[in-house]
Amino acid sequence: MDETEFWELVDATREAADGDPEEQADLLVDRLIRLDPDMVLDFARHFEARYNRAYTWDLWGAAWVLLDGASDDAFDFFRCWLIGQGREVYEGAVHTPDSLADLLDDFDAEIDGDGEELGYAADEAYEQLTGTVAPDLGIAPAPSEPEGTPIDFEDERVLAERFPKLWDQFRN
Repeated sequence: MDETEFWELVDATREAADGDPEEQADLLVDRLIRLDPDMVLDFARHFEARYNRAYTWDLWGAAWVLLDGASDDAFDFFRCWLIGQGREVYEGAVHTPDSLADLLDDFDAEIDGDGEELGYAADEAYEQLTGTVAPDLGIAPAPSEPEGTPIDFEDERVLAERFPKLWDQFRN
């Protein structure tokens, strides 16, 4: 599976789920079990690489603004959700997290921002196909600390300055 096929699968399942991340995860499992196990592992590698790439202080700050706070776990689930939003939103957010204000049509912290189940879709599909746990993907793990300069998430002034568009759109 190449990168284009990965994103096509993400987009197709998001559209079919009308943006509901839990439904998208279910649809993703349904689509992945139609593939051979090696393709499922390819999908998992693409997902994991993007998940690790999104482990940055700036993106965590953007998630903090959108979710009105984001613990370690909440940020993990946010990164899964972000991948589920598709290539344009994901790439835009990774490059310029404040651009999420322009990239998201709307955002409801009660529904959006939590893609935990998306993070398990490839593992679940692989287990259904093979009856075994997915092997190590052979990619480097995420760093122990997010990339970039740490942010004081408790300082609203810092957040408003660092993410002016997000702050104006979702916190004012």
